[in-house]
Amino acid sequence: MIGKCWKFGNNINTDEIIPARYLTTSDPKELAAHCMEDADADFVKKISTGDIIVADDNFGCGSSREHAPISIKAADLSCVIAKSFARIFFRNCINIGLPIFECKDAVDGITAGDEVEVDIKTGKITNVSTGKTFSAQPYPQELQDIISSGGLMNYVKSKTQN
Repeated sequence: MIGKCWKFGNNINTDEIIPARYLTTSDPKELAAHCMEDADADFVKKISTGDIIVADDNFGCGSSREHAPISIKAADLSCVIAKSFARIFFRNCINIGLPIFECKDAVDGITAGDEVEVDIKTGKITNVSTGKTFSAQPYPQELQDIISSGGLMNYVKSKTQN
């Protein structure tokens, strides 16, 4: 996956990712229309399919709602790279099939607007704009299978149908 990077700071919480005023719906398209709205009001107007969120520490802190990673995935962003993630947010991302990567060096080596390529299988992050490469811990195979299936529910369905 390759995309333009959008940078955010520390402690981006789930209310900034998808404001609580939009939690009256679980429709992914409606959630996508408001992705990151309280962190950047024009975010969804600026992004393109495949773009990447890059953030500092504790991305996804706050409530445990799945709406936050759903809004990111439904906005057609390819992944999130951060220095660290809130643990419940991390698991919710896996559950819905949104790849996320913890890599402090990559976050420090990426500037807003840089084009970045991420290899989900190896965890290799390449800043195409600068030529620098970084290594995130790759997912174990089972988690890669869940993500490539589009999330935990799809993964379980595929295993029970065989």
